[in-house]
Amino acid sequence: MFVGLLTAPISSWNFEKLVNWASSNGFKGLEVSVSPATRQIDINRVLSGGASEIKKLIGQNNIEITSLAYYTIKILENPADQEFLKKVIDACAALDVTVACTLAGEPVKGKSKIQTLREEFPNVFTPLVDRAKEQGIKLAMENWFETNLQGLDTFQAAFEAVPDKTLGLNFDPSHLVWQKIDYIEAVYKFGDRIHHTHAKDTEIIEHMLRHVGVLGRGWWRYRIPGWGSINWSAYLTALKEVKYDYVLSIEHEDPFFTAEDGFKKAKQFLERFL
Repeated sequence: MFVGLLTAPISSWNFEKLVNWASSNGFKGLEVSVSPATRQIDINRVLSGGASEIKKLIGQNNIEITSLAYYTIKILENPADQEFLKKVIDACAALDVTVACTLAGEPVKGKSKIQTLREEFPNVFTPLVDRAKEQGIKLAMENWFETNLQGLDTFQAAFEAVPDKTLGLNFDPSHLVWQKIDYIEAVYKFGDRIHHTHAKDTEIIEHMLRHVGVLGRGWWRYRIPGWGSINWSAYLTALKEVKYDYVLSIEHEDPFFTAEDGFKKAKQFLERFL
């Protein structure tokens, strides 16, 4: 395993600045956020012959793109989002990137998450998985609680709906912590579906929890790794035991650190275990 970062907090930087900064600070991987509006990596430019300059830049800096990440909660209902994700998959192939990250969408109106995964999800994701598989790309969904992937029952429903192991997880333990879901058990249960990971922590604010209860607000918040409640030694051991050997992509949503400081402190912490 090695440490990388999700570029969302520094998406205003141009790609050359991003690569130079990450490389000079010892990061080995970049999960690059992409969308029709972003230009840090312009998907249309990649697909029209611009892949070589990107590959040259990352090669010169001893770093890799671990994923192109298009996170849209509207993926099940918006054909334009589906078409763009197809382009992202194609761009991964052009750049020799092996994983495309995305979301599983939100529940269809009038249906539960499980119903949506069983009835609507395969109609959209089966052709996306087929396109990815044809090009040797894995499709990894982040288990963000506002999407259809919430508890482990929803993980199971998604993989029963689309059994091909090309489809898997961009596994983020931080979303499970405050839901009181066992993130270690999740690793062992779905280890062969973990294609990418987010390294993000969750702080439980105990005095606030005692005051407002689990249905209240303000008793948890996202932190950089090491500043929250995750047992990183146990978690990374579990990842090793299921043979995960890819990136720990720092997702920085910590309100107490700047982007640069948070990334560097999180990397320093994680590398104790690697």
